[in-house]
Amino acid sequence: MEGRVICRKERNMKRIGILGSTGSIGTQTLEIVDAYPEELEVVALAAGTSVDKIEKQIRKYKPRFVAMWSEEAAKDLQVKVADLDVKVSYGMDGLCEMASLDYMDTLVTAVVGMIGIKPTITAIEHHKEIALANKETLVTAGHIIMPLAKEKGVKILPVDSEHSAIFQSLQGSHSHGEIKRILLTASGGPFRGKKTEELRSMKASDALKHPNWSMGRKITVDSATLVNKGLEVMEAKWLFDVGLDDIQVVVHPQSILHSAVEYVDGAVIGQMGVPDMKLPIQYALFYPNRRPMSGNQLDLFAVGNMTFEKPDPVTFKGLELAFRAARIGGSMPTVFNAANEKAVALFLEDKISFLQIAELIERAMDEHDTWESPSLEEILLAEKQAHESVMRAL
Repeated sequence: MEGRVICRKERNMKRIGILGSTGSIGTQTLEIVDAYPEELEVVALAAGTSVDKIEKQIRKYKPRFVAMWSEEAAKDLQVKVADLDVKVSYGMDGLCEMASLDYMDTLVTAVVGMIGIKPTITAIEHHKEIALANKETLVTAGHIIMPLAKEKGVKILPVDSEHSAIFQSLQGSHSHGEIKRILLTASGGPFRGKKTEELRSMKASDALKHPNWSMGRKITVDSATLVNKGLEVMEAKWLFDVGLDDIQVVVHPQSILHSAVEYVDGAVIGQMGVPDMKLPIQYALFYPNRRPMSGNQLDLFAVGNMTFEKPDPVTFKGLELAFRAARIGGSMPTVFNAANEKAVALFLEDKISFLQIAELIERAMDEHDTWESPSLEEILLAEKQAHESVMRAL
């Protein structure tokens, strides 16, 4: 084992761990590993309860450490992979142990929700590079994460397509003062152009029909409500150290321009490409270098036209509520995010209507007394209070 690891380090292998390896981002990350097996080594994986899926991943990629969220899933997995040399752990302790592994270089945070905060903090404390696909980490704990990353000298490389596009568009910029504003694009989701009355009867099956992107269920609903774009605004504020008034949301239905930066001289530099999450994942894994990628390539002749619109904050209140939460700051973004998580889960179970998602978020925000600079414990308490507020409203 030791000889194998030393040999791979001599060949400059990047050793990665993936939080959320059975989800959309996680599986696409593994596809990139498949394309570059001489440069990327999977040393750790983590998932929720998908035992069969992660067993297949373990047998293919031979990680040394695996964590499951539930103890039951971990015990089941341990039996299934008893013939392999892999340690199986579980729960938050397991995720944090994975984040601290001394034989891991980069942690890909591909889990959905606030579950990613503690492992991300642990990874930064242990000087691991972060490929960030878990926006809730910065939305709720950006005031903790970003100073810590700066203190430890840790790179946080964005994996969201929009934030990756901004990051790419900033390469070559010599000072923060050159930036005038960030243009954060949104597809508009499956309900773009519809009005409030048309949305009253929309079900989960309707919201999950995204016109451009193949994503997980929760994030697809967030795209339909524009809550996802609100979360991305908050994430961009922390990642790029800009004010909320310096971020403009632009609806771009074709999803070809993934976002852009406007500079003080009037130049607008953006990143274009087909709607494919593998490009930002690969860029984060190999930064600052680029590698060839198979698959669809952008054909501007086939695209023909690109259009841009202002968002509709009256119909899609999630975006306006996100800006409100971000301006209040403190623990309010956590309440916004947590109330949305609970409401989306209820919507996916057909227990509430589409329009009730925003209503429940607003109710939780109105009930919350904001804490200015919350600790991790207070962030988790705010999450709990937001969940309780949503459930009381039913």
